[in-house]
Amino acid sequence: MKVLSDYHVHTSFSGDCKIVAEVMIEEAIQKGIRHLCLTDHMDYDYIDSAVCFEFDTAEYFRRLLPMKEKYADQIDLAIGIELGLQPYLSKKHHNLVFSHSFDFILGSVHLVHCKDPYYPAYFQGREEEDAYQEYFQCVLQNLEAYSNFDVFGHLDYVVRYGPNQNTYYSYQKYQEIIDEILRSLIKKDIGLEVNTGGYKYGLGVPNPCPEIICRYRELGGKIITLGSDAHDPAFLSYEFERAATLLKSCGFSSYYIFHNRKPEEIGL
Repeated sequence: MKVLSDYHVHTSFSGDCKIVAEVMIEEAIQKGIRHLCLTDHMDYDYIDSAVCFEFDTAEYFRRLLPMKEKYADQIDLAIGIELGLQPYLSKKHHNLVFSHSFDFILGSVHLVHCKDPYYPAYFQGREEEDAYQEYFQCVLQNLEAYSNFDVFGHLDYVVRYGPNQNTYYSYQKYQEIIDEILRSLIKKDIGLEVNTGGYKYGLGVPNPCPEIICRYRELGGKIITLGSDAHDPAFLSYEFERAATLLKSCGFSSYYIFHNRKPEEIGL
């Protein structure tokens, strides 16, 4: 059971990655990946002034479009972007989305009221459960504010960085708000990413956790993409066979890729 697409990959256009696109593409070819989507970070107004998560989209396309042609007989290269959602950025995101012909738009929440759970400060002075709850509330606020993207990235991202990670975390604890999020995604025709970075971070499961993936299916969700969230070529398609087995157990028989922002189904 081999998944042949990786739809969450970063390059040196992302502020937290030093690997140039050519290296990522060539390594993906070596690994037998047939469909690769580069989704570099665009997080406007990111809190850490030492890291810039914005890039020149014109230069992005100037560099990547020739690569689509260069590698066309070896890999299906899609040009995507990962939007760092914040409710007040809706107009800016709208302008960006329509500025170029993206194949795929991934929407993710990295900042919760101007704080990134990646940093311990987000959790200081309160219960872990409250911090997780605030994250999910922020996800819902973002979906209400802006929804012109194709797939929601790494839902329950916050759990990667909690003091106890997922030791005391479960879908059931947050079921009411998570179900509201999933229903909103389905209503807006936004897919759900299965992000295998959770395995890399030692959670033993992807983001989101299996119960959320199964619940998405129960509620009628169909569009699933798989992403490694790789910032290093060594993690391309990381634990994808494990993720595919999980998808099967949740009742999925396919996953999706995108061209010109239109979903295309591929059987598991």
